[in-house]
Amino acid sequence: MAITPLSSPFFNDKEQDNGKDAEYAVFLKGITKIFPNGTVANHDVTLGILKGEVHAILGENGAGKTTLMRIISGILKPDSGEILIDGKPVRIRDPMEASRLGIGMVHQHFTLIPEFTVRENIALVLATSGWLNLKKVDEKITSVSKSMGLEIDPDSKIESLPIGKRQQVEILRLLCQDVKILILDEPTSVLTPIEVDSFFRMIRDLKSSGKTIVLITHKMKEALQISDRITVLRAGRVIKTIPTSEANEALLASLVVEGMIPATVVRRGTPGAPVLRVESLRVSDDRGRPAVDGLSLVVRSGEIVGIAGVAGNGQKELVEAITGLRRVESGTVRLALHDITNKPTRFIIERGISYIPEDRLHRGVILTMGVHENLALKCIGKPPMSRKSVIDRGLVLRNAENLISRFSIKVPDPCTSVENLSGGNIQKLIVARELSNGGEVLIAEQPTAGLDIKASEAVHQELVALRSKGIGILLVSSDLDEIIKLSDRICVIFGGRIVGEFVPENLDIERLSRLMLGAE
Repeated sequence: MAITPLSSPFFNDKEQDNGKDAEYAVFLKGITKIFPNGTVANHDVTLGILKGEVHAILGENGAGKTTLMRIISGILKPDSGEILIDGKPVRIRDPMEASRLGIGMVHQHFTLIPEFTVRENIALVLATSGWLNLKKVDEKITSVSKSMGLEIDPDSKIESLPIGKRQQVEILRLLCQDVKILILDEPTSVLTPIEVDSFFRMIRDLKSSGKTIVLITHKMKEALQISDRITVLRAGRVIKTIPTSEANEALLASLVVEGMIPATVVRRGTPGAPVLRVESLRVSDDRGRPAVDGLSLVVRSGEIVGIAGVAGNGQKELVEAITGLRRVESGTVRLALHDITNKPTRFIIERGISYIPEDRLHRGVILTMGVHENLALKCIGKPPMSRKSVIDRGLVLRNAENLISRFSIKVPDPCTSVENLSGGNIQKLIVARELSNGGEVLIAEQPTAGLDIKASEAVHQELVALRSKGIGILLVSSDLDEIIKLSDRICVIFGGRIVGEFVPENLDIERLSRLMLGAE
């Protein structure tokens, strides 16, 4: 399919040449960024963001979306090109300079300090602008929270908040700095459908108040639902910018990906004997409050059991209890014939559990190690990867090359440090390692968070292939479409208990939603 150059009623050739139209909040002209390893992240990108619009940046993982926005927010410097803010050329040397220009970014991996309270995290950034009076900080938080309808306790520690609330704190922190241009990187990747609706209401309120929103996303439905215009990036280049009113999923899919998207998976699970059994489990959260309250569930070989629920209802604590990362107060966790309750994580891994964690940076990878080493983490100490404590580095590299190709991980070299990868490619790395680990049970927590449509479909196909081999899969996802699409059984969690169970063929969406909200 031939790709049409940039065109839209909002983006004519004259504007493309100079970018000095007063209607532009941000104008990028000829931006190119090449990393030291030779990766061309952005190539001659020209793009205008109109004042007061919601502008979606759509593209595959590795398309250059986040790099481009990091340039605007002062984290990275372009190798060439020009940036105009309100029609005036600027040099954005660092994030503080971006903040002074009214630009702020909420990253896909949050930058809040977990041990600090909401107030302390916001006070830190306000202090750089001369705000040292905590009373004034509290007044600012209260004022902004009220104007946006946010219910956030300033005394809450970040580590105690669910992901959705942490995201609200990130946005609140920017608003307290009086930014006028908000860049949001994959903001809905770990939100439930209900949280997404609330988030979209916040975006519309921000737009109504005169803010300009840039939304980095790989979700076409959401781009179509919330944005005014959509720019598609592929391989670091702008493919097209179009008004959302003129776009549809078929058009966007053809622009985003080259080639056909794999066919939708078909459920054909044939469950066998139980491989994971959780009985009467009780677990507390980080503040000592009950999080999992007498929960029981069974996962059989050759089936995918999906956990559907609003974030903060015990999903996180349940997964941590199963994987040995959180102490079980009462109840049992059994893996086939083995009691793994409160056993060390290594013991649990060796008994056959693979785990794709929600927190990929802190629990999924070692950022300073190479891709090849991270891909071998689960097997590097065992034959054939190593014998008599001697690592077969050739085999480690061949294993990496195979998985990089199989899972389409975009990396210039298998030995590249993981910290240089995009969030989506880090997720692909973790999925590749865990799906090839060969255990009896896979705990998949937000397995496609941050992945584009093509990569997500590939992960779904791999999960189905594992199920066909007799692996039992516990799928915990905030993407209800994903849960419905893949699960043989859907268990609804609320208040730390399983409150309902469905099979997708006879699913009552309305009742499932009521159960998720605790209305039954």
